[in-house]
Amino acid sequence: MWTLIQAAGWPIWPLIIASIISLAIIGERFWSLRTELVAPKSLLPEVQATLKQGGVTRDACVRLENHSPLGEIFASALSNVDTSREVMKEAIEETGRAVAHKLERYLTTLGTIATVSPLLGLLGTVIGMVELFGAFTATGHDVAMFARGISVALYNTAMGIVVAVPSMIFYRHFRAKVDSLIVDMEQEAIKLVEIVHGERK
Repeated sequence: MWTLIQAAGWPIWPLIIASIISLAIIGERFWSLRTELVAPKSLLPEVQATLKQGGVTRDACVRLENHSPLGEIFASALSNVDTSREVMKEAIEETGRAVAHKLERYLTTLGTIATVSPLLGLLGTVIGMVELFGAFTATGHDVAMFARGISVALYNTAMGIVVAVPSMIFYRHFRAKVDSLIVDMEQEAIKLVEIVHGERK
Protein backbone atom coordinates (compact mmCIF):
# COMPACT_ATOMS: atom_id res chain seq x y z
CA MET A 1 0.00 0.00 0.00
CA TRP A 2 2.77 2.41 0.94
CA THR A 3 4.54 1.57 -2.34
CA LEU A 4 1.40 2.53 -4.25
CA ILE A 5 1.15 5.84 -2.37
CA GLN A 6 4.78 6.61 -3.11
CA ALA A 7 4.25 5.78 -6.78
CA ALA A 8 1.22 8.07 -6.95
CA GLY A 9 3.11 11.03 -5.46
CA TRP A 10 1.84 13.85 -3.25
CA PRO A 11 -1.39 14.48 -5.27
CA ILE A 12 -2.79 11.23 -3.81
CA TRP A 13 -2.93 12.65 -0.26
CA PRO A 14 -5.99 14.90 -0.75
CA LEU A 15 -7.79 11.86 -2.20
CA ILE A 16 -6.78 9.69 0.77
CA ILE A 17 -8.09 12.36 3.17
CA ALA A 18 -11.31 12.63 1.13
CA SER A 19 -11.76 8.85 1.23
CA ILE A 20 -11.35 8.76 5.03
CA ILE A 21 -13.92 11.55 5.47
CA SER A 22 -16.28 9.80 3.06
CA LEU A 23 -16.02 6.47 4.91
CA ALA A 24 -16.60 8.22 8.26
CA ILE A 25 -19.74 9.96 6.95
CA ILE A 26 -21.09 6.76 5.38
CA GLY A 27 -20.63 4.85 8.65
CA GLU A 28 -22.15 7.63 10.75
CA ARG A 29 -25.17 8.05 8.45
CA PHE A 30 -25.80 4.29 8.34
CA TRP A 31 -25.94 4.33 12.14
CA SER A 32 -27.93 7.55 12.53
CA LEU A 33 -30.55 7.01 9.80
CA ARG A 34 -31.89 3.71 11.10
CA THR A 35 -35.71 3.70 11.01
CA GLU A 36 -36.01 2.45 14.60
CA LEU A 37 -33.82 5.36 15.73
CA VAL A 38 -35.46 8.13 13.66
CA ALA A 39 -39.13 7.16 13.36
CA PRO A 40 -39.95 4.15 15.58
CA LYS A 41 -43.31 2.61 14.72
CA SER A 42 -44.11 2.00 18.39
CA LEU A 43 -44.02 5.70 19.32
CA LEU A 44 -47.48 6.70 18.07
CA PRO A 45 -49.30 3.91 20.00
CA GLU A 46 -47.37 4.92 23.12
CA VAL A 47 -48.38 8.57 22.74
CA GLN A 48 -51.97 7.52 22.00
CA ALA A 49 -52.04 5.44 25.22
CA THR A 50 -50.68 8.40 27.19
CA LEU A 51 -53.38 10.68 25.77
CA LYS A 52 -56.09 8.21 26.78
CA GLN A 53 -54.71 8.13 30.32
CA GLY A 54 -55.35 11.82 30.80
CA GLY A 55 -53.14 13.91 28.56
CA VAL A 56 -49.47 14.70 28.12
CA THR A 57 -47.50 16.62 30.76
CA ARG A 58 -44.61 18.99 30.17
CA ASP A 59 -42.15 16.33 31.39
CA ALA A 60 -43.61 13.83 28.91
CA CYS A 61 -43.10 16.35 26.10
CA VAL A 62 -39.47 16.83 27.11
CA ARG A 63 -38.93 13.04 27.13
CA LEU A 64 -40.56 12.79 23.71
CA GLU A 65 -38.35 15.56 22.37
CA ASN A 66 -35.23 13.69 23.49
CA HIS A 67 -36.54 10.30 22.34
CA SER A 68 -36.09 10.59 18.56
CA PRO A 69 -36.63 12.98 15.63
CA LEU A 70 -40.23 11.71 15.36
CA GLY A 71 -40.61 12.28 19.10
CA GLU A 72 -39.41 15.85 18.57
CA ILE A 73 -42.22 16.40 16.04
CA PHE A 74 -44.78 14.79 18.35
CA ALA A 75 -43.60 16.98 21.25
CA SER A 76 -44.14 20.15 19.20
CA ALA A 77 -47.65 18.95 18.29
CA LEU A 78 -48.56 18.04 21.87
CA SER A 79 -47.21 21.36 23.17
CA ASN A 80 -50.02 22.91 21.10
CA VAL A 81 -52.64 20.31 22.01
CA ASP A 82 -55.16 22.93 23.15
CA THR A 83 -54.93 24.95 19.93
CA SER A 84 -56.70 24.54 16.59
CA ARG A 85 -55.79 21.90 14.03
CA GLU A 86 -54.14 24.57 11.83
CA VAL A 87 -51.88 25.87 14.61
CA MET A 88 -50.85 22.33 15.51
CA LYS A 89 -50.01 21.56 11.88
CA GLU A 90 -47.94 24.75 11.61
CA ALA A 91 -45.96 23.73 14.72
CA ILE A 92 -45.38 20.28 13.20
CA GLU A 93 -44.21 21.79 9.90
CA GLU A 94 -41.75 24.14 11.62
CA THR A 95 -40.26 21.33 13.71
CA GLY A 96 -40.33 19.01 10.68
CA ARG A 97 -38.12 21.40 8.72
CA ALA A 98 -35.59 21.50 11.56
CA VAL A 99 -35.66 17.69 11.86
CA ALA A 100 -35.19 17.26 8.09
CA HIS A 101 -32.17 19.56 8.25
CA LYS A 102 -30.65 17.40 11.00
CA LEU A 103 -31.27 14.21 9.01
CA GLU A 104 -29.44 15.71 6.01
CA ARG A 105 -26.36 16.49 8.12
CA TYR A 106 -23.05 15.69 6.39
CA LEU A 107 -24.77 14.72 3.12
CA THR A 108 -23.62 17.94 1.44
CA THR A 109 -20.03 17.05 2.36
CA LEU A 110 -20.46 13.53 0.97
CA GLY A 111 -21.92 14.91 -2.27
CA THR A 112 -19.05 17.40 -2.54
CA ILE A 113 -16.48 14.61 -2.14
CA ALA A 114 -18.26 12.60 -4.85
CA THR A 115 -18.09 15.61 -7.20
CA VAL A 116 -14.58 16.85 -6.40
CA SER A 117 -12.71 13.52 -6.21
CA PRO A 118 -12.51 13.02 -10.01
CA LEU A 119 -11.21 16.58 -10.30
CA LEU A 120 -8.52 15.87 -7.69
CA GLY A 121 -7.67 12.73 -9.68
CA LEU A 122 -7.46 14.86 -12.82
CA LEU A 123 -5.11 17.26 -11.03
CA GLY A 124 -2.85 14.30 -10.25
CA THR A 125 -3.06 13.24 -13.89
CA VAL A 126 -1.98 16.69 -15.08
CA ILE A 127 0.92 16.74 -12.61
CA GLY A 128 1.94 13.26 -13.80
CA MET A 129 1.84 14.41 -17.41
CA VAL A 130 4.03 17.41 -16.57
CA GLU A 131 6.58 15.05 -14.98
CA LEU A 132 6.27 12.73 -17.98
CA PHE A 133 7.06 15.46 -20.50
CA GLY A 134 9.83 16.74 -18.21
CA ALA A 135 11.59 13.41 -18.78
CA PHE A 136 12.35 14.42 -22.38
CA THR A 137 15.45 16.54 -22.80
CA ALA A 138 17.64 17.61 -25.69
CA THR A 139 20.06 14.79 -24.95
CA GLY A 140 17.43 12.03 -24.65
CA HIS A 141 14.99 11.02 -21.97
CA ASP A 142 15.07 9.87 -18.36
CA VAL A 143 13.34 6.48 -18.23
CA ALA A 144 12.84 6.56 -14.44
CA MET A 145 11.25 10.03 -14.56
CA PHE A 146 9.11 8.97 -17.52
CA ALA A 147 7.83 5.91 -15.62
CA ARG A 148 7.16 8.01 -12.51
CA GLY A 149 5.11 10.49 -14.54
CA ILE A 150 2.94 7.66 -15.87
CA SER A 151 2.50 6.24 -12.34
CA VAL A 152 1.43 9.59 -10.90
CA ALA A 153 -1.03 10.16 -13.75
CA LEU A 154 -2.66 6.73 -13.70
CA TYR A 155 -2.78 6.11 -9.94
CA ASN A 156 -4.39 9.48 -9.22
CA THR A 157 -6.96 9.03 -11.98
CA ALA A 158 -7.88 5.61 -10.62
CA MET A 159 -8.00 6.82 -7.01
CA GLY A 160 -10.24 9.74 -7.95
CA ILE A 161 -12.75 7.32 -9.51
CA VAL A 162 -12.46 4.84 -6.60
CA VAL A 163 -13.34 7.59 -4.09
CA ALA A 164 -16.03 9.28 -6.22
CA VAL A 165 -18.15 6.26 -7.21
CA PRO A 166 -18.97 4.87 -3.71
CA SER A 167 -19.40 8.42 -2.37
CA MET A 168 -21.98 9.21 -5.05
CA ILE A 169 -23.79 5.88 -4.59
CA PHE A 170 -24.13 6.37 -0.83
CA TYR A 171 -24.98 10.06 -1.21
CA ARG A 172 -27.96 9.14 -3.39
CA HIS A 173 -28.87 6.25 -1.08
CA PHE A 174 -28.93 8.47 2.00
CA ARG A 175 -30.85 11.22 0.19
CA ALA A 176 -33.54 8.67 -0.72
CA LYS A 177 -33.49 7.31 2.86
CA VAL A 178 -33.99 10.80 4.33
CA ASP A 179 -36.87 11.50 1.92
CA SER A 180 -38.50 8.19 2.90
CA LEU A 181 -38.11 8.91 6.62
CA ILE A 182 -39.58 12.41 6.21
CA VAL A 183 -42.64 10.98 4.43
CA ASP A 184 -43.08 8.38 7.21
CA MET A 185 -42.84 11.06 9.90
CA GLU A 186 -45.34 13.29 8.08
CA GLN A 187 -47.84 10.43 7.97
CA GLU A 188 -47.35 9.66 11.67
CA ALA A 189 -47.75 13.36 12.55
CA ILE A 190 -51.00 13.59 10.56
CA LYS A 191 -52.32 10.54 12.41
CA LEU A 192 -51.45 12.20 15.74
CA VAL A 193 -53.30 15.41 14.78
CA GLU A 194 -56.35 13.38 13.80
CA ILE A 195 -56.22 11.44 17.10
CA VAL A 196 -55.93 14.65 19.16
CA HIS A 197 -58.86 16.25 17.37
CA GLY A 198 -61.03 13.15 17.62
CA GLU A 199 -60.98 12.32 13.91
CA ARG A 200 -59.22 8.99 14.40
CA LYS A 201 -59.46 6.39 17.14
